[in-house]
Parts: sequence; C-alpha cells; structure tokens
Amino acid sequence: MQAWEKIKCLIAGQQARLAVVFEIRHRQEHAEPGTQADPGQARGSTLTVEDLGKKRPKEHSMGAAEHIALARGESPHRGGRLLGTAKALVTEMPHSLAALDTGQLNEERVMHVVKETACLTVADRAAVDEELSADTGTFTGAGTRAVIAAARAAATRRDPRSVAQHASHAASERTVSLRPAPDCMTYLTALLPAQQGIAVWAALTRHADTLHAAGDPRSLGQIKADTLVERTTGTRGGITGIDINLVMTDRTLLQGDTEPARIPSYGIVPAAWARDLATQEQGAGRRQDPTQFQDPGWPDRLQPAASGSTADMKEFKTWVRRLYTAPGTGDLVAMDSRRRLFPPKLRRVIQIRDDTCRTPYCDAPIRHLDHIVPWHENGPTSLANGTGLCEACNHTKELPGWKAQPRPGPRHTIELTTPTGHTYHSTAPPLPGAGPT
Repeated sequence: MQAWEKIKCLIAGQQARLAVVFEIRHRQEHAEPGTQADPGQARGSTLTVEDLGKKRPKEHSMGAAEHIALARGESPHRGGRLLGTAKALVTEMPHSLAALDTGQLNEERVMHVVKETACLTVADRAAVDEELSADTGTFTGAGTRAVIAAARAAATRRDPRSVAQHASHAASERTVSLRPAPDCMTYLTALLPAQQGIAVWAALTRHADTLHAAGDPRSLGQIKADTLVERTTGTRGGITGIDINLVMTDRTLLQGDTEPARIPSYGIVPAAWARDLATQEQGAGRRQDPTQFQDPGWPDRLQPAASGSTADMKEFKTWVRRLYTAPGTGDLVAMDSRRRLFPPKLRRVIQIRDDTCRTPYCDAPIRHLDHIVPWHENGPTSLANGTGLCEACNHTKELPGWKAQPRPGPRHTIELTTPTGHTYHSTAPPLPGAGPT
C-alpha cells in the first residue's frame, strides 16, 4: 500500500510538470501573430516557464485549465486549482515538488501548501518552500491540518503584512452554500470571518444550553439546528414562501409506486418521502388526499387543500411543483420556441432535466441557458438544442476551437470537442421513470 501511494504521488508530480508544458504550448498556439517571441524578448511576449506564475487575464489561458480538467475527469474549478498548483510547484517551489515526487506530501496536501503561500512574493514563497523542505522533517508524520498550520506559520513569519492583507480580503469571499447529504438531508455551510462564525456558534450554543436545562427533550444539536432555521426564516419549522420542484411519476404519487423522485439541486429522494412532501396538508403536517386539489387541470403549482385554515396558510406557504415524466424514457414534456431567448417554462424544463452544469465532470449550479448549436448558426431554441451551463463553462464554450453538438442517446446527450480534437460526452442525469439504460 505504501509503495502504491508513493507511485501515485510520483505520477501527480509528473502530471504537474506536464500541465506546465501543456500551458506553454497552448499559449504559443493561441498567441496573436508577433507575440511568439523567444525567451530573450520583453516580458509581455515571453512564454517561458518562468512567466507562468504571473497573474494574467483569463482570456490569455485560452481554456488550458479546462483541457486539463476534462483529461483528468475533474470539474473546471478543480482543473484551475490543479494548473495553478502545478505552475507554483514547477516555477517557484522545487522543494515541495520534490516532497510530492518522493511521497512525503500527497497532491491534496501540496495544494494546501501552495494555497497558504499564494499571497507571498516569488522570493518569499521560495524561502518558505526551502524552510519547509522535506529534509527538515517538517512533514514527517504530519496530517493535513499540521501541514496547513506549518505552511501558514512559515508564511506569516516571512511576510506578516501580506498575510494580514490577504486575510482581510478573504472576508469579501464570505458565502453560504448548500450540498446534498444522505437520507434526505443537506449540508448548509457558511464561510464567515472567524469572529462572526464564533459569535454565531456561541449564540446557538448558549440558546441550546438554556432550553436543554429547562427540560427541552431535544438534543443540543437538534436545538441548534432548529434555532438556526427558525431565526433565519422567521418561521417555526422554517418552511415559508419556498418553491420546490419535485420530479416524479404519476404512479409514484397516485398508485404508491416505489420509483424514486428527484429534487433538482438536491438529488434522488425515496418515493414515500416524496409523497409525504407532495401531499402533506399545509401547516398541519397531515396527509392530504391527492384527489382534493382545487384545480382539476393539475397546473404546475400544487393547490392547497380546501381544509387548510387561513391561519395555517399564513404560517406555511410551501409550493410543490409536480413535473411528470414519460414512461420508459423519463423525458419531460417541453416545447419549441422561435425566439432566441428560452421562454420561462422551457428554461424551467431544461434546468430540471440537466440539474447541474452539463460540462463533463462539472457539478456547478446552472447559471446560463445556452444553445448547443449557436443561434447565429441557426440553432433552434428547443429542448433538444438547449443546455444548462455554469458561467465559466459557457464562456469556455465560446473560445476558438471548442464545439458542442447534440448526439442521439437514451437520454439527452451532448458531444463536446476541444481544440486538441479530444471528444467528451455528457448525458443528462436519469429522471424518475426513465428505467434502466
């Protein structure tokens, strides 16, 4: 096991070197006429290894990170991190690269070392790299947290002002994210400045301790979670004014079928759980007869039962949009349009069909609805020619040499061709009712 792990680290080091060589060649091939100069010319036209660590506009890379991401089966964001790490290791941090080659650092840990020293000048980063070199014993027996702490401490000692400025800037990147968890749960994560995160945690802990001491039967963790939801949404139970897209077959809803359903941006949920969500009475938590919908035409918004009280409706306003799939294929019913922009209902269908960005290996949320065959090339505004992409992948698709085409398949399929001639296929995730493929 140890031998194989060292081989993996050695391969990662070779991939880093190859990534740098690839970007050099990629820049040269896509450089404007007159800029492919030899290393002795001005800095603005040099394409040597020494210049790769410098910050350049994104358009100058011409999708090198995206190439690397596809080749390695990673998301474009991860591909960018891998390329950035490779450039730092090859051009500025030879000791860390050697530690990777010998297996004293794996790829993930060496990425943390690069990240913790990103705010330093080239000279200071090289000095930290030498200080942390493998022969000093810094990384012997060190786990990931210890590696991060050692790199952060060395960077702070070398240039405390730059590290402080970097930390100050990091506050502008505060955000909240949501990702699926097992058993119909989710991870709600907040990236906050340290003092704010500590303050939120302390407030939740203090409130939980108070209620628990007063005899609240819930665990401390349950009280903290419930308090966070209630204080954020302003509603006990936390469900108010939201719109949930629940994709399921009619057999699952009305006939007790076990075919699982899907919630876009979350994933697969059990059939019984989906029925409870779709049929629960608003505000009361009791099962609702699916035959008692006010609208016999079953529009795309589920109507509240007539038995729901006005008080209940004021407290809870959960709308569950039911989207049905065709038996066998699992396709959603859609429409074509003669307009360039996708109409709202067609946009909704494409977003639900694709769920996340359709670039292979990219799981980013959909930000743009795009024509696979461009509109200016007579590509229709239709379900078959529409695709959901994140912002970065949509911009990459417009770079010279990138091409996408619809391809036949059991589900919606796209063939992506890169400027190097490599092809990758993206198939829409299976929807309920699609059956085995």
